[in-house]
Amino acid sequence: MSGLGLPVRIELTPGQAADAPQAAGLLEGLKPEVVIADKGYDSQEVVDVIEEKGAEAVIPPRKNRKEKRPVDWHLYKDRNACERFWSKAKQFRRVATRYDKKAANFLAFVHVASIMILLR
Repeated sequence: MSGLGLPVRIELTPGQAADAPQAAGLLEGLKPEVVIADKGYDSQEVVDVIEEKGAEAVIPPRKNRKEKRPVDWHLYKDRNACERFWSKAKQFRRVATRYDKKAANFLAFVHVASIMILLR
């Protein structure tokens, strides 16, 4: 998501795929200043990828993490822009219900829904 809560890149993965391994691919080719993510992205590999790009990782540490990183909680509050975007996207029935059998068709409609949100 951009600083305005608009999508920058969307990738479709299987439902059983974890979030953290997708981070490097999503950040490829981008030069962010700050990357805000939830605890699901709290792994040293993801933080290293973010810091290699010269960005600040604003990711709260998991409870079981031995070495706690400091988090800018003021910046972390902006993560809800991503949640608000997905809330708007799920107002489109085809996104919320995932009726499409083919991944390409579902992703295409997610792009259409994103464009409709951008045009509002």
